Amino acid sequence: MNSTAHDTSSSVDPTDRRASSPELVQVVLDTCSVADADTVLRVLGTRFAPESGDEAPRHDSTAPSDTWTGAFLVGRDARDAALPPESSLDGSVTVELQGGPVAVDRLRETLTSAFDVQVSGSASGDQEVDLRLRLTNA
Repeated sequence: MNSTAHDTSSSVDPTDRRASSPELVQVVLDTCSVADADTVLRVLGTRFAPESGDEAPRHDSTAPSDTWTGAFLVGRDARDAALPPESSLDGSVTVELQGGPVAVDRLRETLTSAFDVQVSGSASGDQEVDLRLRLTNA
Protein backbone atom coordinates (compact mmCIF):
# COMPACT_ATOMS: atom_id res chain seq x y z
CA MET A 1 0.00 0.00 0.00
CA ASN A 2 1.07 3.55 -0.59
CA SER A 3 2.40 5.14 2.58
CA THR A 4 1.42 8.65 1.49
CA ALA A 5 -1.84 10.10 2.77
CA HIS A 6 -4.33 11.02 0.10
CA ASP A 7 -6.54 14.09 0.09
CA THR A 8 -9.42 12.35 -1.67
CA SER A 9 -12.19 12.71 0.89
CA SER A 10 -15.57 13.26 -0.65
CA SER A 11 -19.12 13.45 0.53
CA VAL A 12 -21.46 10.55 -0.04
CA ASP A 13 -24.19 11.24 -2.55
CA PRO A 14 -27.46 11.29 -0.58
CA THR A 15 -29.28 9.77 -3.52
CA ASP A 16 -26.96 6.76 -3.45
CA ARG A 17 -28.91 3.86 -1.94
CA ARG A 18 -25.79 2.60 -0.19
CA ALA A 19 -25.49 5.86 1.78
CA SER A 20 -28.54 4.95 3.83
CA SER A 21 -27.82 1.23 3.93
CA PRO A 22 -27.76 -0.39 7.36
CA GLU A 23 -24.71 -2.30 6.07
CA LEU A 24 -22.57 0.82 5.44
CA VAL A 25 -20.31 2.01 8.26
CA GLN A 26 -18.40 5.29 8.10
CA VAL A 27 -15.00 5.07 9.83
CA VAL A 28 -13.04 8.11 11.01
CA LEU A 29 -9.53 7.77 12.45
CA ASP A 30 -8.38 10.83 14.34
CA THR A 31 -4.94 12.14 15.29
CA CYS A 32 -2.85 9.17 14.26
CA SER A 33 0.01 8.45 11.91
CA VAL A 34 -0.41 7.37 8.32
CA ALA A 35 1.04 3.97 9.27
CA ASP A 36 -1.50 3.47 12.07
CA ALA A 37 -4.37 4.60 9.83
CA ASP A 38 -3.17 2.17 7.18
CA THR A 39 -2.97 -0.66 9.74
CA VAL A 40 -6.50 -0.13 11.07
CA LEU A 41 -8.07 0.27 7.62
CA ARG A 42 -6.14 -2.79 6.35
CA VAL A 43 -7.51 -4.89 9.24
CA LEU A 44 -11.06 -3.78 8.40
CA GLY A 45 -10.41 -4.37 4.69
CA THR A 46 -9.51 -8.02 5.32
CA ARG A 47 -13.09 -8.68 6.46
CA PHE A 48 -15.22 -6.01 4.77
CA ALA A 49 -15.33 -4.46 1.32
CA PRO A 50 -14.40 -0.78 1.18
CA GLU A 51 -17.38 1.18 -0.08
CA SER A 52 -15.23 3.19 -2.51
CA GLY A 53 -13.03 0.30 -3.61
CA ASP A 54 -10.04 2.36 -2.40
CA GLU A 55 -8.31 0.67 0.54
CA ALA A 56 -5.75 3.44 1.14
CA PRO A 57 -6.29 5.83 4.04
CA ARG A 58 -7.93 9.03 2.91
CA HIS A 59 -6.59 12.15 4.58
CA ASP A 60 -9.15 14.85 5.36
CA SER A 61 -7.22 18.12 5.04
CA THR A 62 -10.27 20.17 6.05
CA ALA A 63 -10.27 18.68 9.56
CA PRO A 64 -8.46 20.60 12.33
CA SER A 65 -6.13 17.65 12.99
CA ASP A 66 -4.86 14.64 11.09
CA THR A 67 -7.95 12.65 10.20
CA TRP A 68 -8.42 9.65 7.91
CA THR A 69 -11.72 8.31 6.66
CA GLY A 70 -13.07 5.13 5.16
CA ALA A 71 -16.41 3.45 4.59
CA PHE A 72 -17.06 -0.28 4.65
CA LEU A 73 -19.96 -2.43 3.49
CA VAL A 74 -20.68 -4.91 6.26
CA GLY A 75 -23.00 -7.34 4.55
CA ARG A 76 -23.69 -11.02 4.87
CA ASP A 77 -20.94 -11.65 2.35
CA ALA A 78 -18.21 -10.42 4.73
CA ARG A 79 -14.84 -11.94 4.02
CA ASP A 80 -13.75 -14.79 6.23
CA ALA A 81 -10.08 -13.92 5.86
CA ALA A 82 -7.37 -14.10 8.48
CA LEU A 83 -6.32 -10.79 9.95
CA PRO A 84 -2.99 -9.39 8.74
CA PRO A 85 -0.13 -10.81 10.83
CA GLU A 86 1.42 -7.37 11.26
CA SER A 87 -1.31 -5.33 12.89
CA SER A 88 0.57 -3.46 15.58
CA LEU A 89 0.10 0.25 16.19
CA ASP A 90 2.80 2.84 16.91
CA GLY A 91 0.44 4.69 19.27
CA SER A 92 -3.17 4.80 20.32
CA VAL A 93 -5.80 5.47 17.66
CA THR A 94 -9.20 7.05 18.15
CA VAL A 95 -11.82 5.53 15.85
CA GLU A 96 -15.37 6.70 15.30
CA LEU A 97 -17.83 4.28 13.72
CA GLN A 98 -21.18 5.45 12.40
CA GLY A 99 -23.82 3.22 10.87
CA GLY A 100 -26.47 0.60 11.54
CA PRO A 101 -26.23 -1.12 14.96
CA VAL A 102 -25.48 -4.61 13.63
CA ALA A 103 -22.88 -3.38 11.13
CA VAL A 104 -21.13 -1.18 13.71
CA ASP A 105 -21.02 -4.09 16.14
CA ARG A 106 -19.45 -6.35 13.50
CA LEU A 107 -16.73 -3.78 12.79
CA ARG A 108 -16.11 -3.38 16.53
CA GLU A 109 -15.74 -7.17 16.89
CA THR A 110 -13.16 -7.23 14.08
CA LEU A 111 -11.20 -4.40 15.71
CA THR A 112 -11.38 -6.22 19.07
CA SER A 113 -9.87 -9.34 17.49
CA ALA A 114 -6.81 -7.33 16.35
CA PHE A 115 -6.37 -4.61 18.99
CA ASP A 116 -7.11 -3.74 22.60
CA VAL A 117 -10.36 -1.74 22.31
CA GLN A 118 -11.85 0.61 24.86
CA VAL A 119 -15.22 2.25 24.25
CA SER A 120 -14.85 5.95 24.97
CA GLY A 121 -18.32 7.10 23.92
CA SER A 122 -21.49 6.08 22.16
CA ALA A 123 -24.80 7.46 21.00
CA SER A 124 -27.73 5.52 19.60
CA GLY A 125 -30.67 6.53 17.48
CA ASP A 126 -33.50 4.55 15.99
CA GLN A 127 -31.51 3.30 13.02
CA GLU A 128 -27.95 4.48 13.57
CA VAL A 129 -25.19 4.15 16.14
CA ASP A 130 -22.17 6.38 16.74
CA LEU A 131 -19.40 4.60 18.60
CA ARG A 132 -16.07 6.10 19.65
CA LEU A 133 -13.25 3.65 20.38
CA ARG A 134 -9.65 3.91 21.52
CA LEU A 135 -7.36 1.29 19.98
CA THR A 136 -3.99 0.18 21.33
CA ASN A 137 -1.86 -2.91 20.74
CA ALA A 138 -3.39 -6.11 22.08
